[in-house]
Amino acid sequence: MKILQFGKFYPPDIGGIETAIYNITEELNKRGIKCDVLCSNSKREYKKEIIDRGSYKYIVYRTKSYGKIVSTSITPQIIFKLKEIIENYDIIHLHHPDPMANLALFLVNPKKQRIVIHWHSDIIKQKFALKFYRPLLNWMLKKADVIIGTSPKYIEESEQLKDFKNKCIAIPLGIKKEDLKVDEEKIREIKKKFKNKKIIFSLGRFIYYKGFEYLIESSKYLPDNYVIIIGGDGELREKYEKLIMNNNLLNKVFFVGKIPQSHLGSYYKACDLFCLPSIEKSEAFGLVIVEAMSFGKPVVATNIKGSGVSWVNQDGVTGLNVEPKNPKALADAIRFICENPEIYIKMSNNALKRFEEKFTIEKEILKILEIYNKLFGG
Repeated sequence: MKILQFGKFYPPDIGGIETAIYNITEELNKRGIKCDVLCSNSKREYKKEIIDRGSYKYIVYRTKSYGKIVSTSITPQIIFKLKEIIENYDIIHLHHPDPMANLALFLVNPKKQRIVIHWHSDIIKQKFALKFYRPLLNWMLKKADVIIGTSPKYIEESEQLKDFKNKCIAIPLGIKKEDLKVDEEKIREIKKKFKNKKIIFSLGRFIYYKGFEYLIESSKYLPDNYVIIIGGDGELREKYEKLIMNNNLLNKVFFVGKIPQSHLGSYYKACDLFCLPSIEKSEAFGLVIVEAMSFGKPVVATNIKGSGVSWVNQDGVTGLNVEPKNPKALADAIRFICENPEIYIKMSNNALKRFEEKFTIEKEILKILEIYNKLFGG
């Protein structure tokens, strides 16, 4: 059985989908199942990489990109590369949203290979483009043997999946806890820098649906013994920096840039609570919530209509979910958890328990393997 993971980008390009593809690829190869990756490069060059881990190897094909249009990497080469290598694989595992991969699949139109679509998110922002893309999207969903959704809630409430629910299976994303290494010296450094104040941590790309402006504004409603640390970077950084300056929040909100993987676990361990203030359904799951839960951190997130975020973070159990775009509600939820020790301990324990029961990479891979084995056996 040979698998091709087919998606927009692959690490070191960062993002929740990229992390998910990486975890699946690594874990399958560890188990002796041949799994390669076809994706777009983020540069205007083609690259074929051999990833050698000693006990296993796999190939990452990165096709030349001419930039992005409506969040899609324009890489015509991916069509020809798929056609060239497709006969080497039994199953094509395509990670959506990625209209370029969808187009490549349509033009190559595999006859022998089984097709698994991993539905990470509906297309939300590009509503006008969706009108023209919809026939191609529906072709892909009809072509699919199985559609994997990241939560039962997202499958149930997705308008774009409503005619294909009979093909859908919910498999929550999992993480490898061992990748989130902890450096006790780094933890001491973080706590010392912020003078042992209560640390609210958040993490993500600085893009429209993450809602970091509302988390920044929530700091106005937090006492002086709280600080908000936000890791990441992106196109809205300048806007956020102006918001901090204009509201005199330089002593309360701190950007720490892109956090190296070697330090990420230390930030989760050092914080008191994790907050995901996202505002749109494009935040379909919230893998960072799972990472925070793996350290037993309570979570404050948002009730985004149709998103799986409020399924991942159980309201009143592992944390609290508040209405999006409401800075005061974020601050009130943060304070309620942090200033009630019994509630904090209970939610902390529940968060760790939910991670161990639902969101380990081992549980995700076993469920994906069940699908592969049924398809390959058939």
